[in-house]
Amino acid sequence: SLFLTAGYIQACRGLMIAAVCLGFFGAIFGLVGMKCTKVGGSDQTKAKIACLAGLIFILSGLCSMTSCSLYANRITSEFFDPSFVAQKYELGAALFIGWAGASLCIIGGSIFCFSIAENSNSPRRGYAYNGATSVMSSRTKVHNSVPDKTPPKHFDKNAYV
Repeated sequence: SLFLTAGYIQACRGLMIAAVCLGFFGAIFGLVGMKCTKVGGSDQTKAKIACLAGLIFILSGLCSMTSCSLYANRITSEFFDPSFVAQKYELGAALFIGWAGASLCIIGGSIFCFSIAENSNSPRRGYAYNGATSVMSSRTKVHNSVPDKTPPKHFDKNAYV
């Protein structure tokens, strides 16, 4: 039983180390693949690098999720086994944090992949500024706090140049 215990703990450690290393490289590829950085080449190349970063994040999350689930399965199987006489453990906060972090990595990687695919298919739309329809500054409001019967003045964009 001691050999099996050491084996699954080593597997969990290896999966967590792999998840951390994959997350590091995913972050590096993600930084290179962003449109706001100067490195990485053209937009198509950056999109491919960003998609690779998303896939690496998903793989990192799967490694972490597998490790936490393997450890939790072992804890629950030992906890409910009546013939197990050694010290029994319960699911702790570290496992829940691991599951949450793995879920965030998987969700973030998926969003990374889908956002790049969305941006490459549709061209960017520009928004035109139409200007304000009426302008009343705070100074005008303070001086006109006494109600008089004059209507507010309307200025167009040429009044400011």
